[in-house]
Amino acid sequence: MKRSRQSLMSGVLGLTGCLALSLSGCKVPEADAAEAKPPPRKAPASNVVPASATAPSDAKVRTPFAAAREAFERNSVNANPFADNNGNIPPSSQYQGPLFSLSHDYPQSPVAPPANPPWIAALKGQPISKANALAYVNALKAYIAPSMQTLLYNYPQWDAAKAGWYNEPWLASIRESIHGTYVGSEFPAATFAASGLKVDMTTYVLTYYDKVAAYALGQVWGKTAMNPTLTNTSAQFPEGSIVIKVALTSALAKDWPVMQGATLWPVYVPPPNGPSNAPPQVMNASVMQFDIIVKDTKTAPKTGWVFSTLVYDMRVPGSAWDKMIPLGAMWGDDPNVNSTQNPGAPLQETVINPAAPEYSTATLGWGGRLSGPNDGAVVDPAIVNGKLVRNVQASSCMSCHSVAEWPMKTFLLPTTTMPPTVGGPDKNALVLEQPGSQAWMKWFQDNPGNVPLDPGTVPMDFDMVFAFKSLPAWQAATQGNSGMKAFEALDAVRGQSPVNPRDLKYNGQ
Repeated sequence: MKRSRQSLMSGVLGLTGCLALSLSGCKVPEADAAEAKPPPRKAPASNVVPASATAPSDAKVRTPFAAAREAFERNSVNANPFADNNGNIPPSSQYQGPLFSLSHDYPQSPVAPPANPPWIAALKGQPISKANALAYVNALKAYIAPSMQTLLYNYPQWDAAKAGWYNEPWLASIRESIHGTYVGSEFPAATFAASGLKVDMTTYVLTYYDKVAAYALGQVWGKTAMNPTLTNTSAQFPEGSIVIKVALTSALAKDWPVMQGATLWPVYVPPPNGPSNAPPQVMNASVMQFDIIVKDTKTAPKTGWVFSTLVYDMRVPGSAWDKMIPLGAMWGDDPNVNSTQNPGAPLQETVINPAAPEYSTATLGWGGRLSGPNDGAVVDPAIVNGKLVRNVQASSCMSCHSVAEWPMKTFLLPTTTMPPTVGGPDKNALVLEQPGSQAWMKWFQDNPGNVPLDPGTVPMDFDMVFAFKSLPAWQAATQGNSGMKAFEALDAVRGQSPVNPRDLKYNGQ
């Protein structure tokens, strides 16, 4: 059940106040909130403005690093790991519907997955391949449909805990209060110009773990989330674990025709094309992408996971859920296919749906590896061998997630340094390794999730929320720093305010 508006009006406890004394001396109102909650209320259609509304005159295009810095300046880490949101609650004049409530009563004993998972049955006894991978994805989609259709299309009836879906702790400071989303990526209009995008857009994401996967959350965070267990096995997800991510875009149909008829979610966020200090407003965002990943070592023995992405396709008849069709699937990173040296070589561990809408294939990863329109696999601009290069395919779903380790010693994208080095006229171009080089191929291997990318780190089993967001936030709250001082040092050299990497554009999961 969702908490009442009043019980959430607690404010955000930042580092400079509460933590300067001690965590034990902090009283967090959410922690003592009464459990009695009123029935959810439906949101009125009025007073909701488009998230893509015309920007004020002082608006500016923000680079990924500048946008991240602004987000960090707006948010301090909440000392309560199970707080629901960033403390900004929409006034009743703008919104009267249900609010996000963090689901964190993780299973304390393993939960058995289906005895004969329908997604594996869809392969009909054959290895996953171009011939059957989309059937696998559609079976996964059908399996989670009952609960996900409630989340997506009937939010007043959504009860995550009752439905058996869970969230990571420690992310309240970056979560908006209606759906619990946080900023995923920012894209200039030029990225999707071919499909008619007229404005720069921001994406917002929300991740849930099913009850099989949530056992691993409990193994790491325990009951309090204050002293995580970080061993080589604690973050390993059980067989059959499912993790989903909803991705929304601030662009509406009037600004991006491909979103015609897309489901709209109200979110309480600063206007994405407005000034950096703009207060939040209730705005609509379009449901664009839906990721499903499943721990399936039988189907994917090399990596242990199958990644799949659904995208909105206005051309498909039927319900809103019917219109979320597979973009593709991947179960490995094709380390034997050098897509720079042999650009025509077919991938063996990625399948892309030939019927997917054109906009969704504009940002595929290196060599056409799976990556959705939310995922930031195309770097623009980039610097390669000292030269400014446009639109470099630099990642994939699995290559990004393969760096899930604690502490992170490798960035999500194949940059030459960690932390990343930037250059170019506006100092917003990532300096990348030479595509296809031996250094580049570090990101494109088929390692299982219990093998960290770098020695001396704890493997996080492809979970980037652990590695890139919740663990850095925990360390910032309990130890006074994010555990990634190198990023802050990089900003200091550039004469800019510190930025926490968990707020960067490339958020992974």
